[in-house]
This record gives sequence, C-alpha cells and structure tokens, in this order.
Amino acid sequence: MTPPLPITGRRVLALALPMTIANVTTPMLGFVGATVIGRLGDAALLGAIALGAVIFDALFWSFGALRMATAGLTAQAVGARDAAEVDRTLARALAAGLVAGIVLVVLQGPIAAAAFRITGASPAVIAGLATYVHIRILSAPFALANYAVLGSVLGRGRTDLGLLLQVAINVVNIGLTLALVLGLDLSLAGAALATVIAEAAGLALGLVILVRLGSKPWRVPWSEIRDPVALKRTLAVNGDVIVRTLALVSGIVLFSALGARQGDAVLAANAVLWNLFLIGGFFLDGFATAAEALCGQAVGGRDAGGFRKASALSLGWCLGFGLGVSLLALVGGHAFIDFVTTSEPVRAVARRYLPLAAAAPFVAALPFAYDGIYIGATWTRAMRNLMLAALAAYCATLVLVQGLQLGNAGLWLAFLSFLGARGIGQALAYPGLARRTFSPDRA
Repeated sequence: MTPPLPITGRRVLALALPMTIANVTTPMLGFVGATVIGRLGDAALLGAIALGAVIFDALFWSFGALRMATAGLTAQAVGARDAAEVDRTLARALAAGLVAGIVLVVLQGPIAAAAFRITGASPAVIAGLATYVHIRILSAPFALANYAVLGSVLGRGRTDLGLLLQVAINVVNIGLTLALVLGLDLSLAGAALATVIAEAAGLALGLVILVRLGSKPWRVPWSEIRDPVALKRTLAVNGDVIVRTLALVSGIVLFSALGARQGDAVLAANAVLWNLFLIGGFFLDGFATAAEALCGQAVGGRDAGGFRKASALSLGWCLGFGLGVSLLALVGGHAFIDFVTTSEPVRAVARRYLPLAAAAPFVAALPFAYDGIYIGATWTRAMRNLMLAALAAYCATLVLVQGLQLGNAGLWLAFLSFLGARGIGQALAYPGLARRTFSPDRA
C-alpha cells in the first residue's frame, strides 16, 4: 500500500475543496425534482415530492454514521498500511448498509404510515406521497451501501473520487428524472424510480472505483466480517455517531419549533437565514472531511507529530473559511434575503437578525473541524458525550433567554451558544485524548 502523502496546508485544501463542490451540487437534485414535478401543474404532486424529499433525507441521514465511521476506521488502516484491514472495514460497512437497507424496505409499511401521520398533509398529497415513498424506499440498500463506499474512498484521502461518485449519482438522477417524468409521463413514480436507478448505478461505479484502488471486499471471509472484537468496535463507533447525530438534529428541530411559535414572519425569516448558514456549512464540511482522512491516517501510522499538524492545519483552514463566510454573509446578506423572499415583512425580520445568523459559520468552524478530527481518531464516545453536554447547555440557555424575553434574538444567541459549547468542549478535551491515543501503552 502506498504511504500517505505529507501533511501540508495545500493538501488540506486539496482534500477539502472536492467535497465542498460535492456538497454544493447536492441541493441541485432537489431543485430539479421540484421544478420538473412543478411543471406538471398539480400543487398536490409538488407538495408530495417536497415532503418525500424531507422524509428520505431524515431517514437516510440517520444512517450517516455509516459513512463517518467507515471513513475514520479506513483512514487508520491506511495510516497503518494495512490493506487487509481496509478491505475488512469496507466489507463490514457494506454488509451493514445492505442489511439496514433491506430492513427499511421490509418495514416500508410502518415507516410510510408514521410519515403520513406526522406530515398531516391533505388526502391528495398523501396519495402522491404514497406512490413516491413505496418506490423510492427500494433505493435504501443501494443508498446505505453507497455510504460505506463513500466512507472507504474518503478514508483513503481520495476526495476527488468522492466528488466523482456524488456528481455521477446526481447527474444520473437528474437525467432520469427529466426522461421519466417529462418524457414518459410517469409523474412521481418516475421521479422515485430515477432515484432508485441512480443509487444502484452509483453503487456499481463505486465498486468499480474500489476495485481499481485495489479493494476486493467480497473476498473477505465471513468469519473476519463477523469477528466479535472488530464488530464490537465498529458497532460502538457507529452507535456513538448515531447518538451524536440525533442530539444535533434535536437541537435544530428545537430551534425551528421555537421559531415557529413566534409567528409566520419569524419562522420564514429564520428559514431564509438558516439557508445562509447552510451555505457556509458546505465549506466547513469539506475541511471536516479532510481532517477525518489526515488525522485518521496519522493515528493509524502512530504519527503523533503528523496528527498535531493535521489538526492544526484543519482548524486553521476551517476557522479562516468560517470567518470569511461570516463576513460575506454580513456584507451580502441583505441581497441574499431580497433574492430568496419577496415578502417585505419577512425581509424586515430577516435583516434584523442577520448579524446573529452571519456569526454562525465562524462559531461553527471550531466544532466542524473538531468533528473531523474526532471521527478520524475514532474518539466517538467523547464526541457523543460532548454533544449531549452541549445540548443540555443549549436547553438551559433557551430557558434563560425566554425568561429574559429576548424573543428571536435570544433563540439565535442560544443556538450560537450550542455551537460554541460544542467547539469549546472538544478543544478542552483534545489534549488529553491525544496524549492517551499516542501514549507508549497504546503502541
């Protein structure tokens, strides 16, 4: 196995930018799907595909731990120059993704019933949504297996190939959506079928790429895939990341719910400002991915100096970009708000809270970078516990600002405290975790 390349600022940037581009291209898929269905002129169909996208984003995002855990474990195997463990990690992840996906297909009835009940949509929307859900759920085994493939590719530090996979899936999906919906007049069934085929094609391409990289996970003996010690570690890492993700989602849902209680104008304004924050997140997530690969490889190679250098560079780049995005949001935020909404009341509310929302990318830079570092080092238990502590601090801050009657400003301040508590907690825990990871006893 080829040894990892030297850790430099240029390499961090080279790893981060492809995933940033991949993140930016992903929302285009939802936009094209909504536009194509919207051209059919039926509001119920448009509502159905919008709700369907939300349902599957939430459903599949809960399995995002599979990608992150695979990336961290693969990076460590690459750093240790253990090609066999790279394949074993991939084989376990593929098996987990395929099994989880099949379970989702089998449970599609209860899943659909729960989703329909939660949405509370009209009968016309539910009818279209049912068609969409029962076809798109068939993509679950492919989609979750693709998480495993992407994690394996990113753990090797090949974010360029990660970009290729993401773009290929999205391009195939967009092309098939146009052909099946507008060309063959298959409506929502066509949009759902396009996603199933695109995910299957993405998995096929991913496996071809992995073979070209030297991997043959199907040759890993079943006894090694279900090795109790390795399986226990894999499940522990995945479980920690799942709990961390659920805590993060809970914080975001709480923010949205409390904003909704302050009126439609505040709810809409927060939605506009939230999208501004998400754009900054595209850049920050790219640097987190770079940290996963570089820090994981350093841990696997027992390179304490390289680990410290990778951590420092990832933090520096992430903070720098976070500051830049925050300044751009502050300067160009008014134009962004006017572009997104034509409602003057919503524009007025959004402008009032723009400075607080603009600060979010810079405050989020620290936890984004540390998430990548912690995942690469597989410090997932600490990451989970620190996230839960930050969520508790966030809830306490919400109670405080509501008592002070700070309104929506208090809500944004509480959310910034959530981000800040995560980053500060991770920074304080970092030195001790690094010492234990590279202590002679762990060699």
